[in-house]
Amino acid sequence: MAGHKNHDYHILAPSIWPFIAAVGAFVMLLGAVLLFHGSGPWLLLIGLAVVLYVMYGWWADVITESQVGDHTPVVRIGLRYGVIMFIISEVMFFAAWFWSFFKNAMYPMPAIDETWPPPGIEVFDPWHLPLINTLILLCSGCAATWAHHALVHENDREQMKWGLWLAIGLGVIFTMFQAYEYSHAQFGFSGNVYGANFFMATGFHGAHVIIGTIFLAVCLARLYNGHFTPEKHIGFEAAAWYWHFVDVVWLFLFAAVYIWGSAGAVVGGH
Repeated sequence: MAGHKNHDYHILAPSIWPFIAAVGAFVMLLGAVLLFHGSGPWLLLIGLAVVLYVMYGWWADVITESQVGDHTPVVRIGLRYGVIMFIISEVMFFAAWFWSFFKNAMYPMPAIDETWPPPGIEVFDPWHLPLINTLILLCSGCAATWAHHALVHENDREQMKWGLWLAIGLGVIFTMFQAYEYSHAQFGFSGNVYGANFFMATGFHGAHVIIGTIFLAVCLARLYNGHFTPEKHIGFEAAAWYWHFVDVVWLFLFAAVYIWGSAGAVVGGH
């Protein structure tokens, strides 16, 4: 029959979102360049607002597609592959910061930093607040796993809500403690390679924690709206994978930057 769908794939209708996203990204980039040359931040903020609007609208369309039945088993496989490739790209992103940190730690530049950490740098005590934050983030990952188990294996939506609430709350606490730690840093971003590496690596991880917390919060809102079943929960599955990725990155940061990177250095009280 003409027009009859005889396959399990979802053929997307033409969408304006990619074009608007490209325009928003260009405006945001142009605004950033102008900001670096002394102009105000308004063009950057306008571009950012457009990008955020596209993210909201585009993902809302994806959620609608899921609810109307367009996410067939074969489509869900493709979505999972997409999430996996996205997380792999994030792994390579953080690999660059770890590469920079280890390179400068093992082979300090004689003309800039003869030792590592450089003289005068008072690093954080890894066994105080960084250890507490590590436990908080690991507990948050356990709570996300609890929520996933409650949905997939028990179909218990109330337990899933509790797990998500706990995971989100612990993520917020982690961010607050990270901000407190930054406010007590005895070194800055500029002026030394150690500070630049530390704040870029931990700062981008902090940004990912905020993004992951929002991701989980959206899943919680969808759960209250009756979304997700034991068979169809690709949105929550993606959020859980992302959250576990954030956990693993922090474990490497804690071991490499906070513990190994502070060996032999002057240690502060936080």
